Amino acid sequence: MSEYRPSNIEPKWQQYWLDNKTFRTGGADHSRPKYYVLDMFPYPSSSGLHVGHPEGYTATDILARYKRMNGFNVLHPIGWDAFGLPAEQYAIKTGTHPRDTTNQNIDGFRRQLQSLGFSYDWDREVNTTDPAYFRWTQWIFLKLYEQGLAYEASVAVNWCPELGTVLANEEVIDGKSEVGGFPVERKPMRQWMLRITAYAERLLQDLEELDWPESIKEMQRNWIGKSEGANVGFPVKSAVRGAGESIEVFTTRPDTLFGATYMVLAPEHPLVDRITTGEQKAAVSAYRETAAKKSDLDRTDLNKDKTGVFTGAYAVNPVNNEEIPVWIADYVMMSYGTGAIMAVPGHDVRDWEFARKYELPIIEVVKGGDITKEAYVDSHDGICVNSANDEVSINDLPVPEAKKVITKWLEEKGLGKHAVTYKLRDWLFSRQRYWGEPFPVIHVDGKPKPLPEDHLPVTLPDMDDFQPTKTGEPPLAKAREWVNTTDPESGKPAVRETNTMPQWAGSCWYYLRYISPDYEKGPVDPEAEKYWMPVDLYVGGAEHAVLHLLYARFWHKVLFDIGVVSTKEPFQRLVNQGMILGELEFTAYRDSGGNYVSADRNGMSDELERVKLQEKEIEKRGDRFVITGTDTVVDARSYKMSKSRGNVINPDDVVEQYGADALRLYEMFMGPLEQVKPWSMQGVEGVYRFLKRAWRLVMDEESDGVHPAVLRSVNSDGTPAVSPERAQLKLLHETIKKVTEDIEGHRFNTAISALMIFTNEAMKWDVRPVEVLKPFLLILSPFAPHLAEELWERLGQLADGNSTARNTLAFEPWPQYEEALLQSDTKVYAVQVNGKVRGQVEVPADRAADKDFVLDAARKEPTVGRHLEKGQVIKEIFVPNRVINFVVK
Repeated sequence: MSEYRPSNIEPKWQQYWLDNKTFRTGGADHSRPKYYVLDMFPYPSSSGLHVGHPEGYTATDILARYKRMNGFNVLHPIGWDAFGLPAEQYAIKTGTHPRDTTNQNIDGFRRQLQSLGFSYDWDREVNTTDPAYFRWTQWIFLKLYEQGLAYEASVAVNWCPELGTVLANEEVIDGKSEVGGFPVERKPMRQWMLRITAYAERLLQDLEELDWPESIKEMQRNWIGKSEGANVGFPVKSAVRGAGESIEVFTTRPDTLFGATYMVLAPEHPLVDRITTGEQKAAVSAYRETAAKKSDLDRTDLNKDKTGVFTGAYAVNPVNNEEIPVWIADYVMMSYGTGAIMAVPGHDVRDWEFARKYELPIIEVVKGGDITKEAYVDSHDGICVNSANDEVSINDLPVPEAKKVITKWLEEKGLGKHAVTYKLRDWLFSRQRYWGEPFPVIHVDGKPKPLPEDHLPVTLPDMDDFQPTKTGEPPLAKAREWVNTTDPESGKPAVRETNTMPQWAGSCWYYLRYISPDYEKGPVDPEAEKYWMPVDLYVGGAEHAVLHLLYARFWHKVLFDIGVVSTKEPFQRLVNQGMILGELEFTAYRDSGGNYVSADRNGMSDELERVKLQEKEIEKRGDRFVITGTDTVVDARSYKMSKSRGNVINPDDVVEQYGADALRLYEMFMGPLEQVKPWSMQGVEGVYRFLKRAWRLVMDEESDGVHPAVLRSVNSDGTPAVSPERAQLKLLHETIKKVTEDIEGHRFNTAISALMIFTNEAMKWDVRPVEVLKPFLLILSPFAPHLAEELWERLGQLADGNSTARNTLAFEPWPQYEEALLQSDTKVYAVQVNGKVRGQVEVPADRAADKDFVLDAARKEPTVGRHLEKGQVIKEIFVPNRVINFVVK
């Protein structure tokens, strides 16, 4: 029996591809077009792949295979973003060295990826924990340092004592670490910073040149946060120690200066100590202590209750000389602008709520709304009011013009000046942990000093104790012999940097190392870089929309400035695959009497009992799901896959039961690549049935050989015995056209539909010409490569005298459709009588424009003829290639 058995076919071809290095990238012939298609750097976790990972990987693999068959040099690499906190935490719990855990996880990931038939060039595999790789990560850091873009600073950071490391704002949720849920506190610590702010404008402007989803570009714009306005000084009054000080604020709305009725400083602002009065000192100190325990995200939450404390000091509003109180409040961040704001409660919701709470004045300075009830915030195009002094008036001016007038006046008076600022802050680039890239820096006489390049890589010392310290000193500080060293240039005693780089470091430039992984003179071979860059298509999850993409773009621009790379941007096109949710879960609702209640009933009570139902207990009716045999509607929804919910699908299980081709095909058939989609094992079963039909299209399960319908199309010597019928060629070329255009447009689901349609039609043929089946297998191969390779080999044996020689189809030319074969041999006309369709008539295509011939054929159509007999035809309307209408009286 020649049944379709993926467990036999797939390992065979996977081993063939590995043994023959089928997908090794050809880079010598730079005259050929190139296609660099890249998956976002995977972190090799201990849990391995889940079915969400292969979605993007399959899409890029389809494109890589398709481009190879179209004559492109294709670079399709893979590697491991392998440093990170999870391996270190595991080491702390078990004593297993992070290196061992990481290598074990990589082996698992590699096995899984190879089991799915992805056409990666495994000779280019990179690993961020490999000293040969992070040597160049360290080299890039030295270049950043040389350019004045890396520096040390004491920074208030999110310190997690339990994890023993600093966390980014995004890694802190409700005052606790995202990993582990441990308490986080704000603490000033010595940190390495990268001056990404120096590139803010270029990072913003160059987004316009990228073919990225607009939503991602907008997220980056918002993160960079460019604002234009004015810097304005408010002299401090009414404070003994603060007299003569000035509070500098940046405002995007200088037109609202006349409405500023109080000021707010960030609790960390250095002026707070100098201007706070004795009476308010205790309250201010207590408030600052509380604020220090909150993360930046907690402090800026727009929904939280606004709190603050009066400092006892006043400042002078420079446009009207009014003395206004100075407060501190945690919603003002020292990291944004100047760490101080002028509050205009009449036109800012946050300021309005604060003013109402603390009974501070509210003044309208832009017409519209009722500021006694709420802030009037729709004021960007309004008309200014209550905004004049003896020297300048912006009353009755539109806001845009008023901004220019008041800014010019401020500059003339030396009270302020036009300014541009960014929300983007410098990148905190150090972590207090062991498992990361060491900094190529020593401290000599208490000052940082970069190591010479010939001392790279700086490798991690072997350690057994990875426990974080309670003081904040990194684990590396325990390796005394490693820490205490000598300056190679001066011979002086030196101390190594004990912080390590964040996990982002290795992923900032990995796409360059893939180009020339063995190059020894720099991070990338210049000649190869000029050929391969930029990345033509980058595919990954939208969760990396800001940080990874922004950091990688920053590093790339620095490398561009120093001549290492030839392009301004690394990733020309970006596609985000949609999340794959768990299978549909069905919930019914039951009242206290045990009766089921429809989920869509109005006024549903929380007191109803929720009952989980199995799929077999449910039937779909229209766009709803009901309990089988009833009209009771149930709640049907999918949830994000998680271990806690128990809905994680392991791809290994799917491959074992249905094969890798079925998994690949289903993940592409679920819907558009970018959409969020629910998983369905029934859907996997459906595409598996298609693959079995595609197998039977060529193979005969009864005779254990090629199907007789295929054999009838060839002679014993393998030459064609018959020519394909025009209808067969038409179907083939329609399918080639559809699949080609859909792959180019990333519409993989509709391409698969076209392949299914072809298979269903071809199964009906008494003779299945090899000349038709072979092009079909070629266009099937990017989606189901194992099946296509096997059937290609079986058909090839017909022409090669049943030779067992194995030749891959991976580099066979992609079939081209012929426009002439897409045209039909016949033309169908709709036939109307008195404007109503009464039938249709099919005529040869070469006679379709012959009016008399077509009308005669229409009259002979039986149904039409009966209607014509009911009266006299007084008019005949003929629209070529479309419709006929007989007017009967």
